[in-house]
Amino acid sequence: MENGINPWEKRITGAAGVIGSTASTQDEGCGSNPTAALHEIIVKPIPKIAAKKLLEREHYLHSLPGGTKLSFGIFLNNRLLGAVTFGVGPFLAYRLVKEATPEDCICLTRLWLSDELPSNSESRILGILNRYLHRYTDLKFIIAYSDPSAKHVGTVYQAGGWLYTGLSSSMPLYNVGDGRPRHSRTLAHSLGSHSIRYLSQHGLYVKLVAQLPKHRYIKFLDDSWRCRLLVPVLPYPKREKVVSNEIN
Repeated sequence: MENGINPWEKRITGAAGVIGSTASTQDEGCGSNPTAALHEIIVKPIPKIAAKKLLEREHYLHSLPGGTKLSFGIFLNNRLLGAVTFGVGPFLAYRLVKEATPEDCICLTRLWLSDELPSNSESRILGILNRYLHRYTDLKFIIAYSDPSAKHVGTVYQAGGWLYTGLSSSMPLYNVGDGRPRHSRTLAHSLGSHSIRYLSQHGLYVKLVAQLPKHRYIKFLDDSWRCRLLVPVLPYPKREKVVSNEIN
């Protein structure tokens, strides 16, 4: 860190002040064309506090994870309509790849896009971010998780060709009574500890909230590292079909 600035964030912000579509100006009225609208999307770094405010309001977990390193805003017609953040993720996730270190990987920790954005925005935005992380950082791979409890199977990662490596270990969340369960790292960042004993001694009643294991995906930014993956690549999970009980 230099003067408290994350080196990745400094490089990305300096080298790509605005990243996203480089398409020429579209004809007037192109917003009704979904394909044209996709090319109008702009992805650029935003302050962490701006991402935090948006995600706490709109994301289903209503939080910004502790250990967030990079924050990007998604803009259309100069309006902030989404946010993507990257951070440290699970402590030992880097061990999925042979001889990797924590500095070789990053975790996609939050992704929220407004319904006002056109179809397929997720895939386009992740494609933009993958290219720029490859270009402006020394990262070798990204890890992302999809939450089955929210009926997520990782469709956007499947569309982008990410590798599916099965279910992660189940880790509980922490509820301190405000209705917003937090990851242990987030709790430690905000309160100085995630020890239930320590927090209770300071007047906080903490309840553990069980979680389902999450679907885990990996995207190699450096293709030469693909052969280092230590876990098998599995078929993509599918959404469960809703079976109707209606009698015809």
